[in-house]
Amino acid sequence: MKIRLISTAASVAALLSVLASPAALSAGHGDMIAEGKKLAFDRKLGNCLSCHSIAGGQAAGNIGPPLIAMKARFPDKSKLRAQIYDSTANNPNSSMPPFGKHGILTDKQVDLVTEFIHSL
Repeated sequence: MKIRLISTAASVAALLSVLASPAALSAGHGDMIAEGKKLAFDRKLGNCLSCHSIAGGQAAGNIGPPLIAMKARFPDKSKLRAQIYDSTANNPNSSMPPFGKHGILTDKQVDLVTEFIHSL
């Protein structure tokens, strides 16, 4: 029984070290970015391309600014998320829909779109 416990503990420790590795974390983050991109480009959900030019997007709009250099524009990712969630909080006259506030996107979807937009 002792051998089994040690073996199990070693297995758990090995698994945790793999899951916490930078490669595993970046793979998970890459998946979040890919899911966020799908939402942002989806004409029925995020629909970011209706107003913004985004690399890789088709038929982009020009009402909003091009979404480039977003880490430089929003070093604090939480401010970008807040902008996506409810742009009218900072600018009551904003033409950007308050995606989270109006339930256009769920909180998780807002998080995913934020990850994608911040990666641009």
